[in-house]
Amino acid sequence: MRQKRIAIVTGASSGLGKEFARQISKIQTIDEVWCIARHPEKLQQAAEELGAGIRTFSIDLSKKEQIVNIKKPLEQEKPSVKILVNCAGFAKFGSYDDLSLDRSLNLIDVNIKGVVSMGLLCIPYMKKGSHIINIASIASFQPLPYLNLYSATKAFVKNYSRALNLELKDRGIHVTTVCPGWIKTALYERANIGAKKTIHHFHCMTTPDKVARHALRDAAAGRELSVYGYSNKLCHLMSKLCPHKLVMRAWLLYQHINPRR
Repeated sequence: MRQKRIAIVTGASSGLGKEFARQISKIQTIDEVWCIARHPEKLQQAAEELGAGIRTFSIDLSKKEQIVNIKKPLEQEKPSVKILVNCAGFAKFGSYDDLSLDRSLNLIDVNIKGVVSMGLLCIPYMKKGSHIINIASIASFQPLPYLNLYSATKAFVKNYSRALNLELKDRGIHVTTVCPGWIKTALYERANIGAKKTIHHFHCMTTPDKVARHALRDAAAGRELSVYGYSNKLCHLMSKLCPHKLVMRAWLLYQHINPRR
């Protein structure tokens, strides 16, 4: 009996995760797409829109006790995981003291622990030619005041993923780190907590379908870093050439934030 070939996408109920699930579901070599998200209603609605071959799992990746809900079916069915997309994550705009302790730790749990947990669970079911796609951000290229925790978690994702890619080379498993810029999703509405000093400007915003298509193409080519758009590529270059202190000042000027007020 042929082993079932699956893809797993976290954060699949909306935005970029949903778009990854949509595009992956059209790949003929994938039998099922396992979609993971926190909210069961939104997840079910997304599954109905995506059509056949979608299997849903309502899981909060910040809670260790819920991750067993994806571990058990993997152990029982032993599928071949062809693609894992770690897309679950969120941001909050504002100063460090605008976020409660619980909210700060929850952001770290989802953005970091969720990525690590899913990788550790899925890698044993991956074979040569499998792909891990971890969503970081251009915010990972440098520290960003008033987006400090989000940019720090995405820096972890980028560094972790690039190192993991090297570790998995002998198994023929590729890890691609995706570093998109601003994308037209609901992230911004959820990120706005009404802080006095917050993020206002979102340059060169693009759509989820373009980022997902570019990322899947880069992953298929075995690239370790996927950056969509010339402006984002320029940001990547400048973060390498310019001192981070200068980049942070430019960021504050662009966002019209005076940290002394």
